[in-house]
Amino acid sequence: MKRRGFLIVLSGPSSAGKSTLLDMVLKMDAELCYSVSATTRSPRAGEKHGVDYFFHTEEHFMKMAGEGALLEWANYCGNWYGTPRQYVMEAIAEGKTVITDVNIDGARQLRRTLPEGVFVFLMPPSLGELRKRIVARGADSEESMNMRLAAAAEEISAVVDYDYCILNDDLEKAARQLLAIIWAERCRVSRMEFPAVL
Repeated sequence: MKRRGFLIVLSGPSSAGKSTLLDMVLKMDAELCYSVSATTRSPRAGEKHGVDYFFHTEEHFMKMAGEGALLEWANYCGNWYGTPRQYVMEAIAEGKTVITDVNIDGARQLRRTLPEGVFVFLMPPSLGELRKRIVARGADSEESMNMRLAAAAEEISAVVDYDYCILNDDLEKAARQLLAIIWAERCRVSRMEFPAVL
């Protein structure tokens, strides 16, 4: 029995905990493949090109978008982010489960491009907690923090466009819930290719 690959799309406001959750889940599920996003933003301390993001100039990023090398792309708080097409499509063709984290605009594009994908929204416990997390991260200017908080309200209202919602008030619980979604989606009959003898 062969299983068709598929894409899991994780979205949520900045500092909802997407990266931390992904790190945990990727360690818990060896079959899960992470699709590294492309961006025009500058690397934060400790981030590596090709591991955390593919860091590009805006000119190169726009060239990629124009050539169809991105499945989706969107501007978020003054920087461009996008999902490289080749890796995702090749991994899905090989029957792999691919996971990526994108903003709500990117998720809307992916819903049109890959409607069979699974869309998961990571909800912060509250806007107050979100503010604390953004401040504690210490990676953004005051202006950038305010932009991210202003964007959060709009992003949270988009939860109705997703297949699943996980409240991130307990990281381990959130990781178990995301894994449960992934495992259940892998078991969908529509993703299976059965031998002709059945």
